[in-house]
Amino acid sequence: MEKTNEKTVYERIYDAVLQIPYGKVATYGQVAAMAGNRYYARAVGNALHRNPAPDVIPCYRVVNSKGKLASSFAFGGEDRQKQLLEDEGIEVTDGKVDLKKYGFNPFA
Repeated sequence: MEKTNEKTVYERIYDAVLQIPYGKVATYGQVAAMAGNRYYARAVGNALHRNPAPDVIPCYRVVNSKGKLASSFAFGGEDRQKQLLEDEGIEVTDGKVDLKKYGFNPFA
């Protein structure tokens, strides 16, 4: 198999997640669009569950389209995701964040 310089879908997803600023969140769909295809939302979830460097790639900053946290956050569960977000000053109420207040708009 010939090696190319093209990044894999997962690598593009991880690069996109690294762009989410401290104190902000992005949705799976936004990350998918940042990675090159807005239809990759399911791939984003799969990639984040396989995050090879959770201490570096802040997958906890990714929430669903309504601001809801992942019920099965791969690195410690929903409570861990909540704690990591709150550590950045993001308010979490009833398992959700206010996207108007904390949402990152990569296309603004």
